[in-house]
Amino acid sequence: MNEFSIIFLFFLVTSVLLKLWLNRRQMIHIIQHRGNVPDDFKDKIDLNAHQKAADYTLAKTRIATLSTILGSAVLVMLTLGGFINVLLALSQTYITDGIWAGVALIISVFILSHLIELPIDIYQTFKIEQQFGFNNTSAGQFIKDQFLQISLMLIIGTPLLYALLSVMGQMGPYWWLYGWLLTITFTFFMSWLMPTFIAPLFNKFTPLEDDELKSRIQQLFKRCGFNSTGIYVMDGSKRSGHGNAYFTGIGNNKRIVFYDTLIESLNTDEIEAVLAHELGHFKCKHITKHMIVSTFVTLAGFALLGWLKQQNWFFDGLGMTLINDAIALLLFILVLPIFTTFMQPISSRFQRKFEFEADAFACTMAKPEHLIQALVKLYRENASTLTPDPIYSSFHHSHPPAGVRIDHLKSLASS
Repeated sequence: MNEFSIIFLFFLVTSVLLKLWLNRRQMIHIIQHRGNVPDDFKDKIDLNAHQKAADYTLAKTRIATLSTILGSAVLVMLTLGGFINVLLALSQTYITDGIWAGVALIISVFILSHLIELPIDIYQTFKIEQQFGFNNTSAGQFIKDQFLQISLMLIIGTPLLYALLSVMGQMGPYWWLYGWLLTITFTFFMSWLMPTFIAPLFNKFTPLEDDELKSRIQQLFKRCGFNSTGIYVMDGSKRSGHGNAYFTGIGNNKRIVFYDTLIESLNTDEIEAVLAHELGHFKCKHITKHMIVSTFVTLAGFALLGWLKQQNWFFDGLGMTLINDAIALLLFILVLPIFTTFMQPISSRFQRKFEFEADAFACTMAKPEHLIQALVKLYRENASTLTPDPIYSSFHHSHPPAGVRIDHLKSLASS
């Protein structure tokens, strides 16, 4: 151990304590407000639905606490506990090529971490989601999803890691710039590929058949100046009772997707308002802004990795007995999140700003009261808490709290 070991442990313990403190605040705040529906929602959500949302949030927060503790223990086991050294020795024993041994090391750590966290996912799905009436996933479907996830990790991740490790070893001192270009290109390609090739592996997407709703949506597209390859309904109900809608794809491969559960729970006016909000993200260029920020943050990350790769204290401080490119990349991916925990409110603040702007745009394309009605229905049917702790919310929620968002929409409606 060296000074960086102490710094690493300090940030790890601090980030864990912060997350546990935030979770405790969230649970206390929800328990304190469980007995009364907030005034803005009293005529729309009854006490039983409000208490169900509170209990659901409490259950999810408790399992999140367990996940935080388990994840931290796994990180220490992999680094200071020396398990990465063991896996590296095994990979080098059976694989003579250095790059392929590095790929095997990184993939094995990811799969191992996934398997360790699998019991929590099973409990979340078949206990918590089942208890509150949201789970529609069968055991067979769950196993199939796990197989697909690991298979995609191998099929997509293996060539990317091989290319990245090749760049790290062969492109000289400025390899990080080429590695950044490779990663950004891959990210854009995957964003384009996701709607038509990857997402259909998990769900069935069918063109929207409701002629009245389709006509309303096409008119909305014209008013917004938006071109899409189609409007699709996803069979989200085969896994969950939660409803949602999202905008996906880039370039000429953009799609609007509605969960079938959302189509069933909202009327035409409300669906149009929800879609207007999603189109607001497009019209306000939020996706472009996010991609630009992500591009520069990724560049900064690769530059930092390029420097850390040359520092022996970085490897020694994390318990490594050998130094190579694969270990540098793996340690960076594993350790960086604990040093950025305190930056989460900054990201959340900008995301909430985008949500307010998308709501404001939606109110120019649809009636604000329709969006309010849709949101209230989604809060109720998804059992979303109406009373999150403000500090917890500032770290964890990309959307404004329910009361804040509804008040904002009411102010837009009145103006």
